[in-house]
Amino acid sequence: MTVELTAGLLFLMIIGALVAVETRNLLSAIVSVGAVGYLLSIAFLFLGAPDIAITQIVVEILCLVILIRATISHDLTSISGDRELVGLLVSLTLLLAVTLVVIVVSVHFPRLGASVMDRFADAPSRTYLLEGLKKTGAANTVTAVLLDFRAYDTLGEATVLFCAVFGALTILRRQARKQPEEEG
Repeated sequence: MTVELTAGLLFLMIIGALVAVETRNLLSAIVSVGAVGYLLSIAFLFLGAPDIAITQIVVEILCLVILIRATISHDLTSISGDRELVGLLVSLTLLLAVTLVVIVVSVHFPRLGASVMDRFADAPSRTYLLEGLKKTGAANTVTAVLLDFRAYDTLGEATVLFCAVFGALTILRRQARKQPEEEG
């Protein structure tokens, strides 16, 4: 992933987050938050983490469905009241501070595409590749990593997906089963 693409995705995510914070229309804010989530999943995909990208996209879709359903069902499509200039200034100051921290910290990052195995002799990836067959007996290195070395991580990701789907189904089914006299 090139630096320009990373910067472009980050810039679009910041714009989407600012639109979500500053808009008075709740539906527009939800769509903006969804755009930020989708851009984040694209960034994960280009950074070589497709499992995290898939988890992000599934959770993002379920959260958007729940938020849109809640917003439309309660007729809460706009925010009433005045926005203060102080709130906007605080938001912009925090955004500037976070941007400066990211710039300062990014100087110490390795260049994109640099192998972790070259930087650290005891990197887990070296163990996975060099000793995976001997330690696990699995001929497929991906299977060895997912089911032997990182089984708890895989279990955690599957649990997050299950909870997100189960929560969305629970909320959507309860609202669909309400009788007309219950709504109010």
